[in-house]
Amino acid sequence: MKIYAFSIDNFRRRPEEVQYLMDLILEKIEGLLDHKSIVNRYGVRVHFVGNLKLLSEPVRLAADEVMEATANNTKRTLLVCLAYSSTDEIVHAVQESCEEKWNEIQEVNANQAQNVEITKEMLELNDVDIGRHMYMGLAPDPDILIRTSGETRLSNFLLWQTTNCVLYSPRVLFPDIGLRHLIWAVLNYQRQYPHLQKRKKQLYNHYYYCSV
Repeated sequence: MKIYAFSIDNFRRRPEEVQYLMDLILEKIEGLLDHKSIVNRYGVRVHFVGNLKLLSEPVRLAADEVMEATANNTKRTLLVCLAYSSTDEIVHAVQESCEEKWNEIQEVNANQAQNVEITKEMLELNDVDIGRHMYMGLAPDPDILIRTSGETRLSNFLLWQTTNCVLYSPRVLFPDIGLRHLIWAVLNYQRQYPHLQKRKKQLYNHYYYCSV
């Protein structure tokens, strides 16, 4: 499960609003730490993902503590997106992929008597290279994306990962979402499942033949 808790765009708000949100996030994370025995009982591993260096130090340290406390849990994974936007994630992944390619070339040159000529093929990136460095690489792509309050915009969330995802947009506000909404989301997903599987197979074949 992935939760969009705080967008990078929220840092554009007034300083007092940002501070209020940081305090609220810290309160929720500390509450999670107070109940970590329950989290561990259900085997939930919690990850905070995003450009975490943008967070206030108390929030960042508390998030690190939660991740360390749940690191050995393997039954379920909860990804909480803080200081996150999909465009930032993609830029980060491309930068990391380019750096990885460059380091590979440098390592080859270090083991050769003469420098290796850098070719275009050596610098090419593919979706696997980039996907490996995504913040969301810790978990599979989502099957269902729930956007409450009737909005159908993704709002810069999981743009890379939602190619084969069902978007469900109940009109209810997030605090009021209930079990019946979740059941309807699952039923809607099941109705579209055959089409999604066909689409995934087509994409797999496309990428497979392009890489051969």
